[in-house]
Amino acid sequence: MGNQCERMITDTEQQIIETVSRITENYRNSDILCLKNTKQLPTRREIISIIKDLRNVVFPGYFEEFSMSESYSEYYAGSKIIDIKQRIDKQLILALSYNDENGDINAIIEKADEISLNFVKKLPDIQQMLLKDVQAGFDGDPAAKSKEEIICCYPGFFAIYVYRLAHELYLSGVPFVPRIMTEYAHSRTGIDINPGATIGAYFFIDHGTGVVIGETTIIGDYVKIYQGVTLGALSTRSGQKLRDVKRHPTIKNNVTIYSGASVLGGETVIGEGTVIGGNAFITQSIPANAKVIVKNPEFKIKETKQSYEGFVWEI
Repeated sequence: MGNQCERMITDTEQQIIETVSRITENYRNSDILCLKNTKQLPTRREIISIIKDLRNVVFPGYFEEFSMSESYSEYYAGSKIIDIKQRIDKQLILALSYNDENGDINAIIEKADEISLNFVKKLPDIQQMLLKDVQAGFDGDPAAKSKEEIICCYPGFFAIYVYRLAHELYLSGVPFVPRIMTEYAHSRTGIDINPGATIGAYFFIDHGTGVVIGETTIIGDYVKIYQGVTLGALSTRSGQKLRDVKRHPTIKNNVTIYSGASVLGGETVIGEGTVIGGNAFITQSIPANAKVIVKNPEFKIKETKQSYEGFVWEI
């Protein structure tokens, strides 16, 4: 009777069982597919939520459906910051614990509290830097109708906002979290700013899609870059041997870099006041107040016997 109740495993089910067995075997044989000692990584969704809530603190009234009065502002900022700090604490504990699996949990909690407190104490300074970036965007883009439009609408400014938050955590040695933050901005805007980059005041990215700024890049004040610009490294075939080595360029104050240009190499310095033309490929230093221009392909305009368009272009 019992044998009659048994059901034969179908071919599909057998293949799924074998697939699951192979996947779990990979789990056992890899040190990255299963989390260390069942520890949890920081939660991307929560970090994104923190970014959004911090934006409401830094730019109140822009991204929430209410108009905040000045009399209410102190309570609003205080309650938000207390909540955000507690949530950051949890994510920092996860990140620090994962990286130090044998660490004392009490010491990790204390370190997370110290880092998060220093981070929220830096928020007024970050806010001031962002206001300077807004000013740079307004001064540098005649299409901007107002500073408010830059805050609400410009993808370049959003990427800079997230970078400035992430950079503070990067400087504190926090693993995972800063990169999760900037990769969120990257996915939203197409602008890839490594949180380790050092970027001065009044920074503006116009349009922005395809911009890449590497980890050891140093950018001065009043720098403006356009879409498709890469501030990158030369060949990275040495991989991890280049960790902590300056691999990306230094851009001095008042430099403008037009679309599609690539500036590469840790020893490459672009001098103050220099203008880099579109599609330039630069692997050596450029002196101050220079203009780098890529010569356009030569083309000619010839009249044709037919007059329907009047001319054709030969390139």
